Amino acid sequence: MGMKDQFQDKSEQWQQQAKQKAQEGREQAQRGRQGQGQGQGPDRDRMRDEEAERLQREEQERLDPDYDM
Repeated sequence: MGMKDQFQDKSEQWQQQAKQKAQEGREQAQRGRQGQGQGQGPDRDRMRDEEAERLQREEQERLDPDYDM
């Protein structure tokens, strides 16, 4: 297995972890909304989704230069 393959595997693992954390955050937000009514839930959910997407983009940008060989 070459270094490029190792980087790709690690990148895929991190992407999966980021997706799982984002999904868990959405599920927790839904549970929280059900417990406290509609209040400010949608705004907080949107902010959490944007934060998860931002983190995933940053991670991808950090890994992309590793593929330039």
